[in-house]
Amino acid sequence: MQLSIVIPTFNEAQNISALVAYLVAHTKAESTEVIVVNACKTTDNTAQLAQQAGAKVYECMDCCRAAQLNLGAAKAQYETLYFVHADVLPPKEFMQNISAALQAGYEFGWFSYQFNSSSPWLKINACYTRRDGIFAGGGDQTLFIKKTVFNTLGGFRTDYRIMEDFEFVKRAKRQGFRYTIIPNDVLVSARKYVQNSYLKVNLVNLVMFILFSVNCPQTIMQRFYRMALH
Repeated sequence: MQLSIVIPTFNEAQNISALVAYLVAHTKAESTEVIVVNACKTTDNTAQLAQQAGAKVYECMDCCRAAQLNLGAAKAQYETLYFVHADVLPPKEFMQNISAALQAGYEFGWFSYQFNSSSPWLKINACYTRRDGIFAGGGDQTLFIKKTVFNTLGGFRTDYRIMEDFEFVKRAKRQGFRYTIIPNDVLVSARKYVQNSYLKVNLVNLVMFILFSVNCPQTIMQRFYRMALH
């Protein structure tokens, strides 16, 4: 299997070197590429660090994660795309897992995850990522998809400045493409919960999903999220 890994970044200097090095170490250079798409408003040295670690780096003039992901997909040379956030760590076997899923006939999918925290409450949250439902398919779970399917769907909607990942997965499901959840945990940063609180983050997430389900304007959702969480 040949795989193009796409990572959108915005001021991720503290994470990007380790992530790119990890991805390079667990893949074969002749069949994998790591693409970092850096937001134009980044103020740190994310781009330089990513390039030094072995990634191809592009700058996106639209400071929007959906646009960054679409640009990365457009630059990808391989037929399977794997979208990864900068502050997560896929399981070591992610290449084998994705390859097996594609051979089984699935056209896209994502992984379960666990937090880099010993909190029992976060372990409960993580358990639900092994199940399908309205909360499934968020960017932290990482997303793999055939490029032909991605192009058929038209990529991520750039008018979605937040929750573009859930909108994309919802659209892909609705159009009948076959998908799976791989029960091999991605390691996700718990920094949002540390900076705020378990209860507050979960309440904000619930409100966001309610707003998403009623097609609330993106500007309102963005403003609420930024005001609610640090």
